[in-house]
Amino acid sequence: MSFAQKKTNVVPAAEERRRFQRVKVHLLGRYMLPDRREFPCQIINMSPGGLALLAPGIGNVGDRVIAYLDHIGRVEGRITRIIDNGFAMTIGATARKRDKLAAQLTWLANRDILNLPEDRRHDRIVPRNPIALLTQEDGTRMTCRIIDLSLSGAAIAAENRPPLKSLVMLGRVQARVVRNLEEGFALEFVHEQSAETLEESVTAR
Repeated sequence: MSFAQKKTNVVPAAEERRRFQRVKVHLLGRYMLPDRREFPCQIINMSPGGLALLAPGIGNVGDRVIAYLDHIGRVEGRITRIIDNGFAMTIGATARKRDKLAAQLTWLANRDILNLPEDRRHDRIVPRNPIALLTQEDGTRMTCRIIDLSLSGAAIAAENRPPLKSLVMLGRVQARVVRNLEEGFALEFVHEQSAETLEESVTAR
């Protein structure tokens, strides 16, 4: 990563507030502080002009931050305020880049609201038997409810959420926790599943 200064036509913050509204998103990524320390993070809301994230390493107001976010790519800006377990930051970008971010955020927000699949090649279904057994990395087992699933992943309703990026077993299918949902979490299967055996595999006890 480089902190080289670049001249861009940055939209003023007041104009950004008028043009864009922050949306709730669940994105993972990594960021770097000025001292070159890198940390994982989770974005909780974002607009084309700024974002708020949960993070283990918190800098100071005014610090320059470079972040790489899933589905979004590289963004950079400065810390504007410290929040519980994280911070908020601006996004320095040209008007064209902000328009692109606005389109990406609209898609991400609609995907969460409508339960659109991560991979649009795979339709989501509601299984006939939605109750499944989920085994976490430490061997802990819990009963959960499958909201919907596709050949590449599933949305799970459960009171307890496994850690993000952890590996779990949904029935006999190995999966990774990719994001938190309002009533549970989303899984991405390590290997794409077969339509013929999908329901039997994930609801296996």
